[in-house]
Amino acid sequence: MISDTHGLLRPEAVEVLRASDHIIHAGDVGSPAILEELQKIAPVAAIRGNINKAAWARKLPQTEVLEIAGTSIYILHDLAQLDLKPKAAGFSVVVSGHSHIAKQEKHDAVLYFNPGSAGPRRFNLSVSIGRLYIENAIARGEIIELLKRF
Repeated sequence: MISDTHGLLRPEAVEVLRASDHIIHAGDVGSPAILEELQKIAPVAAIRGNINKAAWARKLPQTEVLEIAGTSIYILHDLAQLDLKPKAAGFSVVVSGHSHIAKQEKHDAVLYFNPGSAGPRRFNLSVSIGRLYIENAIARGEIIELLKRF
């Protein structure tokens, strides 16, 4: 999964994503060309982020629901805008972006996963993407740093 590309699709990100069965883009895409390139790798579920204001981006949903290998995944850009109780709604995973900070935590049996920012470096944060593994309907995440913090 990938987020906050802001119009930049790094070759390192493409290389890691090549092993994907599905790609989730958690918003702030920046350019439709990003989604076109990702579609060449695997099916893409993408949502709109706060910078996505152009006509092409308004076609992207603000949230998305995926069912992969018996696991329900809820995708939104800004976790602060989560307006449901994931466990009660049947979700095992919540994917978000926005903060540019890669993070994964489990709360109440739900994995909250932010792959961080894969686009232009912001502040002194890492540039990263994430990988979600689902085995026997159990999800676990991996954060992959493309460029380390400085």
